Amino acid sequence: MKKTKIAAIDVGSTKVCTIMADVNDAGELRILGVGTAASHGLERGVVVNARDAVASILQSVRKAEKMAGYRLKSAYVGISGEGMSSLNNRGFISIPHNDELVHTADRKRALEVARSVEVSDDQRLLHVIPRSYTLDGQGNIKNPVGMHGFRLNVETHIVTAPATSVQNLTKCVASLGIGIDGLVLKSLASAEAVLTEDERQNGVVLADIGGGTTDIGVFKDGSVSHTSTLPVGGHNVTNDIALGLGLPLSLAEEMKTKYGNVISSEKGGDDATVTENGHSVSYHDLCEIIGARVEELLRLILVQMPQTNYAEAFPSGLVLTGGSCNLSGITELGREATRLPVRIGIPVSVDGDNDNLRNPAYATSVGLLYWKMKNEGSQDWRTKRWDLHVFLPRFLGYFGSKYISPQ
Repeated sequence: MKKTKIAAIDVGSTKVCTIMADVNDAGELRILGVGTAASHGLERGVVVNARDAVASILQSVRKAEKMAGYRLKSAYVGISGEGMSSLNNRGFISIPHNDELVHTADRKRALEVARSVEVSDDQRLLHVIPRSYTLDGQGNIKNPVGMHGFRLNVETHIVTAPATSVQNLTKCVASLGIGIDGLVLKSLASAEAVLTEDERQNGVVLADIGGGTTDIGVFKDGSVSHTSTLPVGGHNVTNDIALGLGLPLSLAEEMKTKYGNVISSEKGGDDATVTENGHSVSYHDLCEIIGARVEELLRLILVQMPQTNYAEAFPSGLVLTGGSCNLSGITELGREATRLPVRIGIPVSVDGDNDNLRNPAYATSVGLLYWKMKNEGSQDWRTKRWDLHVFLPRFLGYFGSKYISPQ
């Protein structure tokens, strides 16, 4: 059975994760290599030091390559950060054929009309995702090709990203001789790994809480209807702990990870303490700080919603994923703060991973693989038109180049 090699690179504010895999003709995914490395040179999802970012990506890639046994040539890459923008737009065309039959070219033409939105010079078009089609007044059509009609309408979700963020990220990856199959908004990638079809259909909010950002995706009627990014994440919780308890950042992060609970009454009394590296702090105070910051983040997520009647609009509730949602008690606090059903989104099991990736921290990484399988050959990502660094690795490959130092 023929197998196709695919790969994903999630460049986050806390870690870089590279996954190399293959997929057979039956659509079965198998993990071949996984590499993670501490992330340096990124803040709130944006590259701030190219040399450090390249070093982190390289370390992650080399680990995955060693495990998989071959060199990584190209990958889908997750993107996040401040300045992401989204909107829903419609486009319509007439069907010119005598038989009034919708062809694939007609569907593509409708999408081209829908994507004709004004994008500022400092933004780049990232995704044009069809939500649904309407043919001669008949709505909720997922694929109009082969149907009869005269007027075809399409509703799309359009995502743009800051040009500098896109260029810096693609340059870092390309400088390693790795081609970019596509850039994918992290909330969309994570959704592929953790959401069920019923949740997408009924209405659900996904929040991928990373170290530097929280990526939000709203899904209804089987497709995405809203996306946004908050410049807040787990690092903000760590900073509050460090400031509130007078701890170094590294120790505050360690205490948060080992002892943190968003509900302070879960363990011990007011006089309980936790000790790490010679530093003792009140367990109650530690958890109170964590709980206050997480509750604030949960409320900020709701502020991003296009609707205010949350329970009616999102009956499937809120799905939390990302490394920073591994705090004890976060689902209970989530239900209390949002008045919605809340669950933790764990990536679906994949053959070959030995459950190592069954952790919310790897939702984007695993989701990028499923995004590639689902959207292979689609034209919703347009970076290849305007960024030379997408083609540069393939050109350099002819000369055996393995690494270019970032400028």
